Amino acid sequence: MKQESSTPALTLAASSFAALGSEQRLLVLRTLVRAGSEGLNIGTLGERTGVTGSTLTHHLKLLASAGLVKQEKQGRSTICAAVAYEEVQALANFLLTECCADAIDGCTEHTHG
Repeated sequence: MKQESSTPALTLAASSFAALGSEQRLLVLRTLVRAGSEGLNIGTLGERTGVTGSTLTHHLKLLASAGLVKQEKQGRSTICAAVAYEEVQALANFLLTECCADAIDGCTEHTHG
């Protein structure tokens, strides 16, 4: 069955999911989600994930490009990272928007907030 979808929404979701296509990037995002809206500085993020240096910088750049992480300079050299919660929620909603749309009985077996 052909899926009806908005091309920009599909393209954006594909880009976001591609950014999460690495175990390390997914670990970084989950660690930032656990940290809350204040985020973490790069050093602490590296300690908690075991991903440091240029590898962590590379992963954060890709997550930021996908709109899933926000980076901001604080002071002279401390860079903080925090989850772009609205974008992450929108990505989850993208998957669930049409949940069970083609099912005869609709969504009766599960809930999805």
